[in-house]
Amino acid sequence: MKKNILTRREKEVFELLIKNYDTLEIAAKLGISEKTVRNHVSNVMQKLGVKGRAGAVVELLKLGEISL
Repeated sequence: MKKNILTRREKEVFELLIKNYDTLEIAAKLGISEKTVRNHVSNVMQKLGVKGRAGAVVELLKLGEISL
């Protein structure tokens, strides 16, 4: 898989997820709806071919898309 598979917004969402923010907190922090946050998460999981947020985080860490 190539580098930079995430959009800027998807990356922002996952950077907040790994800081233990929940969907509502991420939505408020980014000024978007909870549904939009869930859509970003779903899009990333689909791009990576994983099930669940945890699987997406693991893959994104492996790919160097996000860091702890």
